[in-house]
Amino acid sequence: MPYCDVGTQISSPTTSSSAVAPADAQLNNDVKIFYRTYGRGPTKVLLIIGLASSHEGWGPQIKGLTGTDVPNDEDDVVWSGGDNEAGGGIEVCAFDNRGVGRSSVPIRKSDYSTRIMAKDAVTLLDHLGWKKAHVFGHSMGSMIACKLAAMVPDRVLSLALLNATGGGFQCFPKFDRRTFSVAYRFLKAKSPEQRAEVDLDTHYSQEYLEEYVGTVKRRAILYQQYVKGISSSGMQSNHGFDGQLSACWNHKMTQTEIEVIKSAGFLVSVIHGRDDIIAQLYYARRLAERFHPMARMVDLHGGHLVSHERPEEVNQALFDLIKASEVKMIPHDWTNLPNALSYDLISIQQSKSLQPHNTELCFISVHTRSQLNLQFELEIPPHTLKVNKPLLFNRWVIYNLVNPKGIDHSKGSAR
Repeated sequence: MPYCDVGTQISSPTTSSSAVAPADAQLNNDVKIFYRTYGRGPTKVLLIIGLASSHEGWGPQIKGLTGTDVPNDEDDVVWSGGDNEAGGGIEVCAFDNRGVGRSSVPIRKSDYSTRIMAKDAVTLLDHLGWKKAHVFGHSMGSMIACKLAAMVPDRVLSLALLNATGGGFQCFPKFDRRTFSVAYRFLKAKSPEQRAEVDLDTHYSQEYLEEYVGTVKRRAILYQQYVKGISSSGMQSNHGFDGQLSACWNHKMTQTEIEVIKSAGFLVSVIHGRDDIIAQLYYARRLAERFHPMARMVDLHGGHLVSHERPEEVNQALFDLIKASEVKMIPHDWTNLPNALSYDLISIQQSKSLQPHNTELCFISVHTRSQLNLQFELEIPPHTLKVNKPLLFNRWVIYNLVNPKGIDHSKGSAR
């Protein structure tokens, strides 16, 4: 089985000078990282998985990017190349973060942080002999990927952040009755069966789980798969889970780190599921905007594991990122985000009442921020209607709203 000893692996003189220094090796003493590589080709992709997950969570992307799900160390079959359209072939490396799977599980919480785990990943790049790679992270893996990109920007070809969020309070889901129930069940889960039930509700949208595959609901099929997987790999230890959770809670990207990433010149793709109850879409958008003009925002219908729920769309977004990086697409052509440095100019004009409780409004917005909070009052005798409505925009917006009492039926680019 392939392991990388991050405690003794020290950057060689041929690697980047900004890679892990010898002093960092002492910090990671006696920690071994389990990894697997898949596919063949000059294009290298490092996949960093999220909280409480093993490298196997990248299954749909491994197969989609490389055309195989057979690890290179077990590859006795002829590689087909799959649907790799980025050209030249892709080799990916997926690994278990410290604290989970077959990797070492340090006992102390101080041995876990997104920076420490980013150093693990850099040491793995050295171990593989990869000077540069596309770096894709999911959830906590996105936090680790950001730290890696800020630490060794000269070794990153592109950055994909799936279902990403910031640290601290941004790690908390938007609490309602459903998410509170899920969180409680997650903390109380002691068996593979209990863990599988709660994982399904946190990973996928309810619509996806209730779909029928033949005559059986998808939930029932996935439940059996999850129980089998958890039973074979074992439940994550308390030390590992607490350490990784502590890393998420204490994660923060400083403005200096963001500027380092932006100035490095590589493109960023932020990919998110609209129905994610763990990492809120709002924070993913905010993160993407911090990387403007290098970033593109891709939001898809799906939950926290949108990479499983919508694998074709996610894989296409990753292929697009690889291809854009290879052809050196300029940020202006890549980004679909507004320029956060401009100001908002809003003109609101109320026309004459067409009939009682039916008033037409015309809004003309010239702006570059992605969200505005629209506040105004309408005099509709004998009542005064107060509206406080968050709106999301794309660049220039000219639209009409008819009947403010049904303001959610607005037309145009706002949603």
